[in-house]
Amino acid sequence: MTHIPPIGTVMTPFPHFVTVDESLRRARALMVEHQIRHLPVKDGGRLVGVVADRDIKRALDPDLGLPPADELFIHDVFIPDVYVVDIGEPLDRVLEHMADNHLGSALVTKADRLVGIFTMTDACRFFSKHLRSLFPSGPGDSIA
Repeated sequence: MTHIPPIGTVMTPFPHFVTVDESLRRARALMVEHQIRHLPVKDGGRLVGVVADRDIKRALDPDLGLPPADELFIHDVFIPDVYVVDIGEPLDRVLEHMADNHLGSALVTKADRLVGIFTMTDACRFFSKHLRSLFPSGPGDSIA
């Protein structure tokens, strides 16, 4: 690799998303089905935030005394202050911003339309692939 890649080359394209009026149970089922931990949130066609599995798990915790799970919706728990980046944003800038602000995801847009999501899982996958390209293991190499 001779240059820092743009976020669009390492993001997860065409992410699943939920709308503000969907139930938390529906969002949780979508996360479990697709083995994901973050869902962009839309209101109509407009991107308005993100909901993470920990937000849903916390809201569904019976010990918190919240309304019954069937009465909780995405608009009750989603995070509206979300990090949104353009598809061409350099990866190092995105990673630095996410680290500095303790963020688990960035929503990726092109012409103000959601085209992807970048999570810490994506970052780890990319970095491990990059390390293997720099330090290929030979026969008999092992991790001690």
